[in-house]
Amino acid sequence: MLSLLISLAVLVIGYIIYGRITEKIFAPDDRQTPAVAINDGVDCVPMKPWKAFLVQLLNIAGTGPIFGALMGAVFGPVVFLWIVFGSILGGAVHDYMSGMISSRHKGASIAELSGTYLGKVAKWVMRVFSVVLLVLCGTVFVTSPAGLLDKLTPDWMNGTLWAVVILAYYLLATLLPIDKLIGRLYPVFGVLLIVMAAAVIGGILFSGDYTIPEISLENLHPNGTPIWPYMFITVACGAISGFHATQSPMIAKCITTEKVGRKVFYGAMISESVIALVWAAAGVSFYGTTQLLNEALAKGASNVVYDISKGVLGVFGGVLAVAGVVICPITSGDTAFRSARLILAETFRMDQKKIKNRLLITLPLLCAGGLLTWFALAYNNGFQIVWRYFSWSNQTLAMVALWVATAYLMKNGKYRFGSLLTAIPAAFMTAVSVTYILTADEGFRLGTSVSYIAGAASAAVLFAVYLVFLIRRLQHKRPSAP
Repeated sequence: MLSLLISLAVLVIGYIIYGRITEKIFAPDDRQTPAVAINDGVDCVPMKPWKAFLVQLLNIAGTGPIFGALMGAVFGPVVFLWIVFGSILGGAVHDYMSGMISSRHKGASIAELSGTYLGKVAKWVMRVFSVVLLVLCGTVFVTSPAGLLDKLTPDWMNGTLWAVVILAYYLLATLLPIDKLIGRLYPVFGVLLIVMAAAVIGGILFSGDYTIPEISLENLHPNGTPIWPYMFITVACGAISGFHATQSPMIAKCITTEKVGRKVFYGAMISESVIALVWAAAGVSFYGTTQLLNEALAKGASNVVYDISKGVLGVFGGVLAVAGVVICPITSGDTAFRSARLILAETFRMDQKKIKNRLLITLPLLCAGGLLTWFALAYNNGFQIVWRYFSWSNQTLAMVALWVATAYLMKNGKYRFGSLLTAIPAAFMTAVSVTYILTADEGFRLGTSVSYIAGAASAAVLFAVYLVFLIRRLQHKRPSAP
């Protein structure tokens, strides 16, 4: 239990200290934000800071920090370290920079920012890559609530029916102005997500029936799956997630001043990490062993959330779990499709004030999501397959977003520690993403002797390129001899 309390304290301290360092390096000022300068009544709409925070939290969270943390807990309490330091040094910096840089570019997406700072090829690659990721994300967050509702409702209300109902809701949430549906409902659901986590950890800590193990570097995965790189891919939301780079620009269109950025973007990521930490602790303590937790997860992550909540909190917990596992993923899925619409609108230069243009983009996206949902529900392990590809795509996008932020900081004169703030986690995520896709079953299935070296080499090469540009910038700025 001491490890959990210390981890929670470190997250709070990280927000106060490292969050301020990040903010100081970016240097927010009084320039107009898109919500003020554009204010189109659809996507660029002014939002109060507390509401922007809660909407951002629900956009990035959903069940990501719940499912991912539970699957990460199968490795043992070592996952606590990744959640805490991954968030403070990587994830929260990533989210803050993605949102704030977007705000300074009229709410531009990560794809457009990639083009601005990494070149035209990167822009087109990221346009395709980010839309694919968002459709995968939307599919993941249709499948999990539809699957749970299938088990809790009469036989005629099967998973396919619920998937259609959820996709119909997505159509509304993607088309309507952000303040009409998302802006009104999400703050309420954000509070639900926080209450759910607080209730679960309270029940674990004060019931006296559960023991939260202390932090250890030992790998306790029952199948012997190595921590590197698998744990760093499995736990994305809650530590660092490229999906957030698609969501932060959406809220960047709604903040009314840059000076609330640390509370909204950095703060929402730290809050998500608290939620992930709670569920990781609940997973390893409720089942007692990682073997039992792994066996329970094999039957479905939604079932695990329900069992933990009901086991710890009784009937109230069961109701809370159903509400959380149904509502929270839906609220990330709809904003995934909304972000995909905005990226495609940028690509094809389609004005989004007209609902006809929004429909032309949204309907094909939802059809693609529907086909993937059918696959995930119809085939054995379909959900796990979609989740694994989503997880790798997620962390690869985080890598790109951090390199974009590094290029931005260098271009704006943050040569020394400033650009290292993002370059170091960017190099780390490069090693994670490359190593995973080379060694994983859904990747190239190479041996660890090859994939580990290739992953480290990829990170080293990109970091070396960064150092070359850094040295050139420093030399260019150095005053000439008299």
